[in-house]
Amino acid sequence: MIDLFIQAIRTDLPETESPQQTRDRLKSAFPVGSVRRMTQLGLLVGATLKDLQPVPEDTVVYATSFGESRAIESYLESFPGPSPTLFQTSIHPSGVQQCLIGIQQPIGELFPLSGGAELTIQALLVAALAPSPRVIFCGGEERATWLTEQGVASEYSFAFACALTHSPGSAPLGKITLKQVSGAGSFPLYDWCRTLQERLPFSAIAAEGWQLQLDWFPA
Repeated sequence: MIDLFIQAIRTDLPETESPQQTRDRLKSAFPVGSVRRMTQLGLLVGATLKDLQPVPEDTVVYATSFGESRAIESYLESFPGPSPTLFQTSIHPSGVQQCLIGIQQPIGELFPLSGGAELTIQALLVAALAPSPRVIFCGGEERATWLTEQGVASEYSFAFACALTHSPGSAPLGKITLKQVSGAGSFPLYDWCRTLQERLPFSAIAAEGWQLQLDWFPA
């Protein structure tokens, strides 16, 4: 059995907000020169991560299934006269790297992960194995249009970041318990993000062989 304590949470669920609307809303959080090169997911994840004030000793676990597919979609839509700017955006670093580069913030280790319905549990297991005192688990997706119909993009834009520790500390917000069981299940990133935002209790098999229990402490 594995226990992790939640020390801080930031979430952003604009869901159907356009990339430009996100840029206008969050651009003040980053240096002017870096904002124009950031993707929508980079801005969303970056703003939530920045609020947790990462330090050089932190481990960051970053999870996303589709990896800024909206940026690729925008570039493809610019044909037959492809946009050089959109091309540059489509070959960007990952969302979390965009943020860390933009704010020039060093961290201890970065573990980027991608996957499907079991990605949440996979990322939590990586966080549990990290030796640093604090692990920041962050991630999200950006909403696409026609790529979503092909099953290679997200229906919603969202992002989250949560600071996790092995010890409870002085005032933890909640507790995550992972327990090996028989059976299979799933807990997609979007559901994880909404559960964090609404502080919902959760107890179910969330991946093959793993049960996740999420309990919240009184404020």
